Amino acid sequence: MEDGSTVEVGIVSNEGMVGIPIILGGNTTTTKAFVQVSGAGMQMDADVLRAEFNRGGAIQNLLVRYVRAIYTELTQSCACNRLHTLEERLARWLLTVSDRLESESFPLTQEFIAQMLGVRRSGVTVAASALSRAGMIRYQRGQISILNREDLEATSCECYQVIQKEFTRLLGNQSRRVGVARRRHRR
Repeated sequence: MEDGSTVEVGIVSNEGMVGIPIILGGNTTTTKAFVQVSGAGMQMDADVLRAEFNRGGAIQNLLVRYVRAIYTELTQSCACNRLHTLEERLARWLLTVSDRLESESFPLTQEFIAQMLGVRRSGVTVAASALSRAGMIRYQRGQISILNREDLEATSCECYQVIQKEFTRLLGNQSRRVGVARRRHRR
């Protein structure tokens, strides 16, 4: 926004990419991408990506499926932000971050989460406290750990499952392999 405020609209990790306008025929974007949690990434020249995409084949097919998955995440997140409680949204967001990082523990501050969810920090504090008291998460000094994924999924709104199923359908289990493996292990 003009005042510098931001809201997260999607999370990208090893299943995806930033710079989608390049494959859709554009040269610019109105969005910003930034790193939330440190890790490795790869960079590719936009002209090389565009040329490879325009050749058709496997890269084009994969990237089109990815855009469809991200579109689902974007639209579902818009509905979620309008219709669901902050506690449900926080549970969905934590599960998504966990899936994308392939980890049950990650470094994020409440201030950052508030910025990503487009709410006040005090709201995140209340929602995170409720999830913590229920034994679903632990939050200490900028480190969040999911303690009970099954209960956190039950607390999350239906949006988490809608997005997860669409990513799995379009991109296969590689985009959600950790969450799927954990659920199989518990049964």
